[in-house]
Amino acid sequence: MSHFHFSLEKECKDTKARVGVFHTPHGIVETPRFMPVGTLANVKGITPDHLVQAKAHMVLSNTYHLHLQPGEDIVQRAGGLHKFMAWEKPILTDSGGFQVLVSAKCARLVRMG
Repeated sequence: MSHFHFSLEKECKDTKARVGVFHTPHGIVETPRFMPVGTLANVKGITPDHLVQAKAHMVLSNTYHLHLQPGEDIVQRAGGLHKFMAWEKPILTDSGGFQVLVSAKCARLVRMG
């Protein structure tokens, strides 16, 4: 059985907007949901305690940026991303594919210039 599950609670017949609940090993996230962005495993200027006080349910991080800094070894030695971030609730990581493409394009422009 998967540790992740999404249950649809309501759907608007006219707009198809949906309300649901995303179940993860680190907690439940009601959707739709605003997610603070912690690209490098922290939300700038806000502590994990402040995020809890603000009722954040999930933090978004970026795999590519984490790869560049601090790197997988450091995150792994810290006990994983949750411990590294001091965040027990769910974390959504995007692949960073957009950043990889932008970085490659910028590198080509610098070499050409």
